[in-house]
Amino acid sequence: MGSYAKRALVTGASSGLGKAMAERLVAQGHSVVGTGRRVDDGAVANGVILVRMDITDEASVHRSVQEALKRMGGIDVLVNNAGLGIQGPAQDIEPGLAMRLLDTNVLGAHRLCRAVLPGMRAQKSGLIINITSVAANFGLPYRAFYSASKAALERYGEALAIEEERFGITVVNVQPGEFRTPIAEGRLRPERISPEHEPGYARAMRSWAGACTTAVIPTNWRAWPPPRRASLCSGRSRQQPASTACAMSRVPQACTGWCSALSTSSSTSALPGMGKSC
Repeated sequence: MGSYAKRALVTGASSGLGKAMAERLVAQGHSVVGTGRRVDDGAVANGVILVRMDITDEASVHRSVQEALKRMGGIDVLVNNAGLGIQGPAQDIEPGLAMRLLDTNVLGAHRLCRAVLPGMRAQKSGLIINITSVAANFGLPYRAFYSASKAALERYGEALAIEEERFGITVVNVQPGEFRTPIAEGRLRPERISPEHEPGYARAMRSWAGACTTAVIPTNWRAWPPPRRASLCSGRSRQQPASTACAMSRVPQACTGWCSALSTSSSTSALPGMGKSC
């Protein structure tokens, strides 16, 4: 194996972004083990070796990481991609349901990191990529715990990056926007929606089902006057030069009140900081 080719472990690789990333890595010449809760152990799909793993189960994580080590001889890259979605008014989310989400989206990634870090330290190199979300930057209404879980994973990754840097290990966070993946089909939901929230929740569901659009959020939007900020909601910001409209962050405009606040607020300090430098 050449110095360019790496050995990658990708969680949640049976569908969606995880599957696409795993197959892309294989196409670029890397060795890849992909995990999923319902895959056939040892099966190979488009060059990706599949291993069954439940990231909420410590024993399952340990077994699967050992299998990946056996298959590839080591792990150079961990992609923490597996996760759950959730929807519903915050007050209707039972603590047990919220814990299920956090156990997957935050502690699941932590279990993987604990399992691969000793080997990375021994080889004095490694890369951990946490797949978070643009939702980590702001609270999505009716998806409060999803935003909270992704924000928690980001803060975890930032701290881990500092702790592991001296061992030659790099930790980064990647914030995808909206993609057509099966995650919405498996979102956790409360058993009932409180009557006072039913109208707003229903509108949000209709928006997510087909009315959501995304817009590039420029890095310097805070300095724009309100009329120009309003152009973000009309799509005219797409015409800005690439240096200004840096496509690092996207927001589902029909799904949140962020866009109307952006257009009308005279105080930018109250608005969420979407932009990130490229």
